[in-house]
Amino acid sequence: MNDYRADHAHAHALVRNWLEQASRAERDRLLEQAAPYLSFRREVDAYTGKYFSAHCTAACFTDQKSACCSRDGILTWFADHVVNGLLSGPEGVDSLLARLENPPPGRRCVYLSGSGCAWTLSPLVCAMFLCAPAKEEVFSGNPSAKAEWEALKVREKAFTWPDRPVLFEAMEALFIGRGHTSPLMHIHRSPGLLMVKKRAGRT
Repeated sequence: MNDYRADHAHAHALVRNWLEQASRAERDRLLEQAAPYLSFRREVDAYTGKYFSAHCTAACFTDQKSACCSRDGILTWFADHVVNGLLSGPEGVDSLLARLENPPPGRRCVYLSGSGCAWTLSPLVCAMFLCAPAKEEVFSGNPSAKAEWEALKVREKAFTWPDRPVLFEAMEALFIGRGHTSPLMHIHRSPGLLMVKKRAGRT
């Protein structure tokens, strides 16, 4: 297992262990905290389904070009693993661990199955990725679609950009408080994001 898959497997395992040990009340409380994010993700899915689904399916998946699904290449936040675990349960996490331990052959993303992404809720970076050719095709004749996308990109930061307390930071902190760490805890480890916190007077 390479370093990329090992980091992901470690994060999934931390989440799986927490799911087994946490009380129903703890899980429900975390899901309640995640509710605005899940609502945001539904809006993103509706947007991309409306404007990009036909283009992306033909250009990338049908023709096997999908640059956004490169093997061992997607960035995930630790919170991606937490939210996915909350929605899928331990069995769903086990299925992702199995893919990491016995990855499918080829150059496609290790999580990309024949029916699409194997995550119950795909990582945020995947949901928010639109390649330049797709954006050019859709936005060139539809300025309102471009404005909607730019507004979604701004709203994304409300969950990830730590110039204020954000959900993804709180999810990392929950596990750090229990003695765990992961290379995917970017808000607590990334020099750039730590600088954002410092400049905002949060350290």
